[in-house]
Amino acid sequence: MTLGDRIRAACAEVTKRARHVRLDESALAPLADAFAARPEPLAGADPAHLPVGPPQDTLAFVLTLDAVNFGSGWFPHLAKRPGMSGYFTLATSLREHFERNGPWQAEALSKLTPTDCATVFGQDLAVPEQAELMQHFAHAWNELGTFLLERYGGRFAGPLAEADGNAERTAEILGRMSLFHDVARYDDLEVPFFKRAQIAVADLAEADIGEQGERLHGLERLTAFADNLVPHTLRCDGVLHYAPELAERIERGDLLPAGSPEEVEIRATGVHAVERLVAALTARGIETTARVVDPWLWHRGQSPAVKARPRHRTRTVFY
Repeated sequence: MTLGDRIRAACAEVTKRARHVRLDESALAPLADAFAARPEPLAGADPAHLPVGPPQDTLAFVLTLDAVNFGSGWFPHLAKRPGMSGYFTLATSLREHFERNGPWQAEALSKLTPTDCATVFGQDLAVPEQAELMQHFAHAWNELGTFLLERYGGRFAGPLAEADGNAERTAEILGRMSLFHDVARYDDLEVPFFKRAQIAVADLAEADIGEQGERLHGLERLTAFADNLVPHTLRCDGVLHYAPELAERIERGDLLPAGSPEEVEIRATGVHAVERLVAALTARGIETTARVVDPWLWHRGQSPAVKARPRHRTRTVFY
């Protein structure tokens, strides 16, 4: 089985066994109607998809950004730019750093400190939550730099070249790094998500990275990128339903432990729901993939109505 096959099978099984989250397939039809009426994303361009200098610099930018594309559990405490979410604050800050200074080389990445991260992202290490997230970011960049140095002579294109452009294989290679190796346990079941590894590949496909990007293939095999916003959007659209006790915890703002049954169920049912939505759209003659539907749902989740309702928060390096 390929990576996508394993993710789909595990998430379908979790959805079937779930005790805290329920998927209501009857609610998929109105959502499919909304997608059919306006399939393009509903918000502005993702900073990850815009060029930053020549293609090799853009490639370095995407991998550097997606190495720290997590932290939603800390975002309520993040110092955000006016009118920007946590993700757009981080992505925009990093873009501006690249535009001013160019990319870090792998050796420099391997040595960056939490103080360096706080400077780039405009955070205050005197705030415990911001300091904790910057420590994770430094770890992530150190790991990426070391990974590239030890395996590819510091070349950012190394993982794509090793995978010969295969999207799933590229995600698996990135998943050799601990902070990309997003695999949970649910009862006796191993549940791979590989959220950030997959989204890195999807971002590389959208960005102008030259010949390496042109060689990418098999992108239709990627799954939804299991985070906390896409399941929340699906919940607001009536596709996912949470048990009362779980809903109350989320409404109170309680943190869900990473890897807890509730957290795994939310992520897994979200992935499976996207697969069912893709199937519903295909049945209508609309050819699409999870890679297209996921960002559509993510941008739908940027609407004030969806953002006003509390979503689950988990402090994890995986989303």
